[in-house]
Amino acid sequence: MQKTNVTIAPSIMSSDLLNLERSVRDIEKEGIDTLHIDIIDGSFSPSMPLGIDTVKQLRKITNIDFDVHLMGNDNEFLIQEMINIGVEQISFHLETSIHVDRYVNLIRNSGAKVGVALTPSTPLTSLEYILPQCDTVLLMLINPGFATDKNEKQIPYAVQKISDLKKLIEEKGLNTRIEVDGRVSLESIPDLVGAGADILVAGSTSLFIKGRSLGENKIIMEEKISEGLSKREALK
Repeated sequence: MQKTNVTIAPSIMSSDLLNLERSVRDIEKEGIDTLHIDIIDGSFSPSMPLGIDTVKQLRKITNIDFDVHLMGNDNEFLIQEMINIGVEQISFHLETSIHVDRYVNLIRNSGAKVGVALTPSTPLTSLEYILPQCDTVLLMLINPGFATDKNEKQIPYAVQKISDLKKLIEEKGLNTRIEVDGRVSLESIPDLVGAGADILVAGSTSLFIKGRSLGENKIIMEEKISEGLSKREALK
């Protein structure tokens, strides 16, 4: 865990993909214990950054927690593959899920944490029955798979959606964590954390900003997180 109760989850997509092992070692050296891994099938979203076999090889070289975000149409196949690899958290999209409770049970019975993911415009009402079964809800703040498109901006209602989800979780008396993914920039972190974000997927606009070391960017991120936690406390 981080120094605060907010987790920094580096996105492997934003690391040096030609030197993945070195990237993982650099992340470990900073005391970061969670790695965010996107598995995209090229159909649900027009991108295929990492294959299943790559994740298998990564599992062999590190004990860091794997936070896997599935973006595919065949969720059961992908979930089973991730279970076989031995990842710590699996998030699947409700938008492509018919047998949601089955997927939840598959993940839960494997010992992994259960996450459900929502694309930006998917309403929180879709969580009404499933939320109590979730360890994490992953809110996409850009359209899935378009991280490399510089024209893709963070949705303007990001903070409102996080805040609304936080209220829903508290009303139900749950401990579900809120994960945010998509243009989680140094500038936006205080507002995102202030609204209730617990897990920050860190990419090219935060932890992997060029011109500074990973360690330097992490220190700045932690400062921004502290600002956000102060905002959150002030709202209580």
